Amino acid sequence: MNSIISCKNIYKSFSNIEVLKGIDLNIKKGEIVSIVGPSGSGKTTLLHILGTLENPDPERKPELIIDSQSVMRLNDNQKAILRNKKLGFVFQFHELLPEFTAIENICMPSWISKKNGESIKEDAMNILSELDLLKMANKKPDEMSGGERQRVSVARSLMNSPKIVFADEPSGNLDSKNSKTLYNLFYEVRKKIGCSFLIVTHDLKIADMSDRKIVLKDGKIINES
Repeated sequence: MNSIISCKNIYKSFSNIEVLKGIDLNIKKGEIVSIVGPSGSGKTTLLHILGTLENPDPERKPELIIDSQSVMRLNDNQKAILRNKKLGFVFQFHELLPEFTAIENICMPSWISKKNGESIKEDAMNILSELDLLKMANKKPDEMSGGERQRVSVARSLMNSPKIVFADEPSGNLDSKNSKTLYNLFYEVRKKIGCSFLIVTHDLKIADMSDRKIVLKDGKIINES
């Protein structure tokens, strides 16, 4: 099977308000997919469900397969392990820990998963080198520009060699030049390690750079191109 993610019957309600109304979606290995749509259409909720950060409504008998693994059969601890080993996340607000340097922030996912301590910093430095960020290694977030912080956030998301990276409005706080630089970085990463990207964005110009663009409205997919 060529899909890294496959889902069916994804519904989600909050306080009797139905936010997602039956999403069926497949994302191929190595594919870069953007999700666009008006505010309140369910974009971030869908991203969080596919990234196992939230659960879909169980009574609708949802299906979610990530890298051939049925997520709906996993408990919370097993989902956490799946996230750490196979998924990466980039958010609008980079979520870097302010008291740590770039290299320490990037190492964090591997420290959490208790990988071999000897090789963690070496792996992080290799990622920084590949992303042309070595000069950022010992800087803390408040010493970086917005674009640099977001690129370090991307580097952190790659630390455990994810199969797919979920990005929620990653360029929301960047100007158009830095936004394009960030998205070009996604393509470089895809070329080097072959991971997929699922990106929620309001920027249609950026979305048009993706392999596929999915349009959400009122909790439903209304178009794919």
